[in-house]
Amino acid sequence: MTDRTVTVIGLGPMGRAMVNAFLDRGYQVTVWNRTAAKADELVRRGARRAATVDEALAANELVVLSLTDYDAMYAILGPATTALSGRVIANLSSDTPEQAREAATWLAERGAQQLTGGVQVPPSGIGTPDSATYYSGPADAFEAHRQTLEVLTSADYQGEDPGLAALRYQLQMNMFWTIMVSWLHTVAVARTHGITATEFLPVALKTADVAQFLEFYAPRIDAGDHRGDVDRLAMGEASIRHVLHTVRAAGVDTTLPAAVLDAFQRGMADGRVDQSFTSLVEVFAADTAVDGRDAPAPVRARP
Repeated sequence: MTDRTVTVIGLGPMGRAMVNAFLDRGYQVTVWNRTAAKADELVRRGARRAATVDEALAANELVVLSLTDYDAMYAILGPATTALSGRVIANLSSDTPEQAREAATWLAERGAQQLTGGVQVPPSGIGTPDSATYYSGPADAFEAHRQTLEVLTSADYQGEDPGLAALRYQLQMNMFWTIMVSWLHTVAVARTHGITATEFLPVALKTADVAQFLEFYAPRIDAGDHRGDVDRLAMGEASIRHVLHTVRAAGVDTTLPAAVLDAFQRGMADGRVDQSFTSLVEVFAADTAVDGRDAPAPVRARP
């Protein structure tokens, strides 16, 4: 093994982008995928195709996983546990903080170390200077392989707890998908009035730039300051009711704005009529603690 060697398991769009980034930097890359044909183009570029997972694991100390979730990890690595000893598994698959911690324990019991990763860019962002990935896990393993991992993106190390990178990633995804679905929903309403997504784009870009609001409200939220001097929950409730009526009149699904309206109305029922909409952060936290609104984690079989 050399310092410029790595194994990549999982050759979906993200995995292929990672392999290409390593190859571009002159790395010797061993690859494995359940559908072997997905490696063909990479092999033509110089990657080495492993015939088995055991062979892929044995090839290099650092093994990058790019899989759908941790269930896929167990399915792939479970039959090859004897080859895990001494490996550093950079698990760049998406899953919950709890599953990341459980996987780190599972790997440790088999002699491997897990570096949990949360990639903050799509495949097109791999290898670009402004990209970043959250990492957490053993500090010595991270430092030993930082240079290789930084071929993919910059590396934002969060600490020893293997769940921290997954947590940061899921926090980001919570915002990202809510914003993107909101945009699609708005486009659906706009199209009923003959406005295309491209025509609406300048307005969408301006509306999505909420940096000034986040910067203003974040210190207040941390201080528990929800005074209604800038906005009031009652004002927001009236505004979202107008949105809901507009959506309904357009014949578009009302589930999304109705959910937002429900949140505002629960805040008002909680006596926060004259507080800022930021007081909903307390309503959301109370809902989770009292009602257990989060879906239970699935029970997963372990090899």
